[in-house]
Amino acid sequence: MHVEKKQVSKTKVTLTITATEVELLPIKNKVIEKLAQNVKIPGFREGKSPIQVAEKHIDPAVLSSEFVNEAINQLYVEALQGHDLNPIAQPTIEIKKIVPYDVLEFEAQVEIIGEVKLGKYKKLAVKKDVVKITDKEVDEVVKSLQVQQSTKNDVDRVAKNDDQVWIDFKGVDTKGEPVNGADGKDYPIILGSKTFIPGFEENVEGLKAGEEKTFTIPFPKDYGVTALAGRKVTFTVKVNKVQEVILPKADDELAKKVGPFKTLEELKENIKINLEQERSAGVERKYESDLMEKIHSTSKVELPEALITQQVAFEVDELKKNLTYRGQTYQEFVASEGTTEEKYEKEVIAPKAEKNIAFSLLLSEIAKDEDVKLETAELEAQITQLKAQYQDPAMQEQLNQPEARRDIASRLLTQKTLEKIKTYQ
Repeated sequence: MHVEKKQVSKTKVTLTITATEVELLPIKNKVIEKLAQNVKIPGFREGKSPIQVAEKHIDPAVLSSEFVNEAINQLYVEALQGHDLNPIAQPTIEIKKIVPYDVLEFEAQVEIIGEVKLGKYKKLAVKKDVVKITDKEVDEVVKSLQVQQSTKNDVDRVAKNDDQVWIDFKGVDTKGEPVNGADGKDYPIILGSKTFIPGFEENVEGLKAGEEKTFTIPFPKDYGVTALAGRKVTFTVKVNKVQEVILPKADDELAKKVGPFKTLEELKENIKINLEQERSAGVERKYESDLMEKIHSTSKVELPEALITQQVAFEVDELKKNLTYRGQTYQEFVASEGTTEEKYEKEVIAPKAEKNIAFSLLLSEIAKDEDVKLETAELEAQITQLKAQYQDPAMQEQLNQPEARRDIASRLLTQKTLEKIKTYQ
């Protein structure tokens, strides 16, 4: 077999593969043996007739078609192995020449990952935030626990700060068009809790049950939903009910009610620990992300479009699943962002997908350089821990699947590599 390799671009290669009878005859015989399994030949048991006899009883068109497919598949794989190529998608095949069972020449255009040149990953100037939980933050959690344990009584008066009001509300833009996500029915809100955007709760204060008010306020410029950030929205709010919230005292009795605590101080200490753990996890994720951004900025990764397209499709699918859990469709979400599906995928998801692939490849290079490996015992320990955490039989079965094990192993190796990178900072 002769293979000629031509670099079409940084991420695309064309292999011209030529095979003669020496390579093709064993493939032909293999196909005949396979097809003969379903052919009845007088005097022979199924699949036991000689090759030459079996061939005469097989439809020539079927044999030819099966032979070409088998030959291309087998020779293509051998060509990849011979040139140490790892394609990221199915090749484009074009047959150039064929003399039945004597000569086969075809071209395979293959998309591959281009050059991966690892940049600097030691002594990076990346700052890690310091985690500090204030007494005020702890007191705010205690206050929310007081609200959960509070008594709420209906009152016939205007709503004031710390009251719970039940409202119907609807928001429209400057053209009078409904704003996605800016409406609700019989929605409870504690005035002063800052649950809604600045200015909303203040406008509800002073209203009684049955009263209605219309007001216009802007969404914050840094609001999470891009389409609403800085946008003025006119809300119409109707108050259905006003309730006075009577809070229990923040004392040892409250601590006993909300958890296995004997004193308020024990409760506060537990809250502080939980807040520290939560904040620390967030800080650590940001630190790791910042490290990878820094490494990426000094590295070079050439990616084929097909790989990015695959990753975009994967990330869109994951987003759709998450939105379903939140009771929202992908179309509704994209509309709330003030864009189209095509534009959102091109401008938001694709750059993220490209960077995620690049990060993964760079981490693989670092793992090789640093000889970071995952031991079988580490994988088994993680799977055992997950099984103890998720008792659902379906989840237990899923954790046994090879695909799930590979995914867990990949995540563990990624984390080990990141930990190794941190030791150099």
